[in-house]
Amino acid sequence: MEQGKKIFGFSKNVFYTGLVSFFMDISSEMIYPLMPLFLANVLGVNKSMIGAIEGVAEATASILKVFSGWLSDRLGKRKTLMAIGYGISTLSRPVVALAGSWQQVFASRFIDRLGKGVRTAPRDAIIAEAAEKTHLARAFSFHRSMDTAGAVVGPAITLGLLGLYNNDYRKIFWFSIIPGILAVATIIIFIKEKKAAEGDKAERPKLTLKHFDWKVKFFIFIAALFALGNSSDAFLILRAEQVGVSTAMIPAVYLTFNLIYSISAIPAGIAADKFGKKRLILIGFILFALLYYGFAIARNSIDIWLLFVAYGIFMGLTEGIQKAFLATIIPPDFKATAFGVYATAIGIATLPASVIAGVLWDKISPSATFYFGSITAALSAILFVLMIIIEKGCVAKQPV
Repeated sequence: MEQGKKIFGFSKNVFYTGLVSFFMDISSEMIYPLMPLFLANVLGVNKSMIGAIEGVAEATASILKVFSGWLSDRLGKRKTLMAIGYGISTLSRPVVALAGSWQQVFASRFIDRLGKGVRTAPRDAIIAEAAEKTHLARAFSFHRSMDTAGAVVGPAITLGLLGLYNNDYRKIFWFSIIPGILAVATIIIFIKEKKAAEGDKAERPKLTLKHFDWKVKFFIFIAALFALGNSSDAFLILRAEQVGVSTAMIPAVYLTFNLIYSISAIPAGIAADKFGKKRLILIGFILFALLYYGFAIARNSIDIWLLFVAYGIFMGLTEGIQKAFLATIIPPDFKATAFGVYATAIGIATLPASVIAGVLWDKISPSATFYFGSITAALSAILFVLMIIIEKGCVAKQPV
């Protein structure tokens, strides 16, 4: 664990890693609420293709997460890979600003997700190593809160720029480069690399799952199953527009979602540390099943606003806490590898998730997309309860 002066109760690496994500999410969320609208309304792309673009970009890039995590453990390097990843994502912004076809938008999304694939596991390992063991959920939830605070500021900036530049999406894409540069600069200046002990590199084994017990593998499987129904948020945005939310108000709806997410993340992390991470994760799965059912039956813009608020609460309950729970059941020398495997499994599941969502939308109905997500979330909740029961049985059988 990192020692020294703390900032707002968090170690410096935890705080500055949160600040990095704050800047990068401003950059990302200036673009993200506009991307499906840009594809559908400007470039004339159908929903199946939008799902394919999102799914392929997320899944293909996510394959890198496990290798980036393993490489980070192998080399004992976190900061360098983190900086490279955020730098790659920042470079994707000019590509979308100049895009004149869906292929160029896809290239931008792929480059952006490629950067995320490189940075995610080393970044999560930095947080896990810098936080106190008793405050892991709090540290990861703080990171999610900072990340999501950026996702509040990003759409707010977009709202202002849409009015200023008469709905010119491309100008907003150009402006999004600035916070990306600030994110990379923060890493270079403020994040401190933990010094690896002499000889650690030579002792690192090959990439393998043998270091992880059944709980780690089962939990990653559950998370991947859940991700199969958790399609891209682009479909939530498209659903909002279809039900009756005006294009001008879409960034406001998304801003509200992220504001609730940001506000709920830290209290949820504190509650998870105090009352148990498993309880919060299970509540999150059940809440998601209910709110996706709500998106399936939504009939007006009021329904959409309420559902986005509930979605923000769900994200606060689960996103950081799942990683904090994972940090408690993985070997200490393979943190980045485990986070990489976890992120890769979820990322790979997003390919069929978004493709299935797009096909269900086009071939059956928009509601079918959300019924599917509700069912997979319910199955995830059932399997998570089963995991807890098996774990208690294994503990009870251990000799005293």
